[in-house]
Amino acid sequence: MAERTYIVGIGIHKFGRTPGVSGIQQASIATAAAMEDARIQWEQVEFAFGGSQDAGNADTLLKFKGLSGIPFINVANGCATGGSALISAVNALKSGMGDIGLVTGFDKHEHGAFRVRLSDWGLPDWYGEMGFALTTQFFAMKINRYMHDYGISENALVAVAQKAFYNGSLNPMAWRQQAFSADEIIASPMLNYPLRKYMFCSPSEGAISLIVCNDAGLRKIGSRRAIQIRGCALNSRREGTFEVFTTCNQVANTAPVTTDASRACYEAAGIGPEEVNIAQLQDTESGAEIMHMAETGLCEHGDQEQLILTGKTSLTGSLPINTDGGCLANGEPVGASGLRQIYENVLQLRGEAGKRQVATPKMALSQVYGAPGISCVSLLSV
Repeated sequence: MAERTYIVGIGIHKFGRTPGVSGIQQASIATAAAMEDARIQWEQVEFAFGGSQDAGNADTLLKFKGLSGIPFINVANGCATGGSALISAVNALKSGMGDIGLVTGFDKHEHGAFRVRLSDWGLPDWYGEMGFALTTQFFAMKINRYMHDYGISENALVAVAQKAFYNGSLNPMAWRQQAFSADEIIASPMLNYPLRKYMFCSPSEGAISLIVCNDAGLRKIGSRRAIQIRGCALNSRREGTFEVFTTCNQVANTAPVTTDASRACYEAAGIGPEEVNIAQLQDTESGAEIMHMAETGLCEHGDQEQLILTGKTSLTGSLPINTDGGCLANGEPVGASGLRQIYENVLQLRGEAGKRQVATPKMALSQVYGAPGISCVSLLSV
């Protein structure tokens, strides 16, 4: 039988803005909470994977927890950093690198939009001069075409944002805890058509840590609250897909990277998308959630608006999505976003999500997308 892997401890530092607390300090706080949740000591951790874009090297965490000599591997994969760290840890557990490991992701971004150094991404100067390096423009172009191709209206964009901020208002760890009405969202300024101010997330701060283990580690810990990692897959883009920092769009697109990663994850888990009860999807902006619903196989392309407007993706619906408020309500600390999704799904599967708890979920999906076209999909079950 294939080696099984589990999440036995979770910890969080509140997302948003925390003056005077560095990103690595936030990671230390989240790690302490995860170890307490798993009821282990630092000396039991045999390896670690972690990442941050703007807040320093993750292995600096050893300075706070103890210079124990464990292998600590820094991970950098854009907004997919957290998901990449998790799949790396899962593979480490299965390979015999250790029985108990730490996964951590954190960040502390400066105020304002993300800044892109074009040379880091192999992009020509004209890409920035035309404004494409400002990713709001890319996401707007992508969802505008998608809405045209599949008959999606602005109503769906508004409903996604309204749901996100409502869910965030129930989440004490979210940055944006104020619900907005549909009218308030529609009245917010248009940034890049068809996306308005309240349809975008913002760079933020926060940290998530997980304690993971295999069967041998589970026997050592003796946890009765373990959540099984049923599948975890990561893919990069293929020729013909339209991703962040793509300099042209093909007339006929190839299946997007999230579709590839989702199929691989379902195959690894031995299930189909119809078995998913709850999902956390990358929602850099409202349109991303809509596209990722279909790309993960949770519905057909073009069916999203009906599902959203009839409440199927709400907390009380048949397929709740982004139950913690997603990136829209939490902001996006790049190193932590993917792990925030995992943290939320663990809470939901344990029945510990408080006011936003959904009805008895058994199978939870998370999907994180990062530049320049990387997607990581994970499946967790009780």
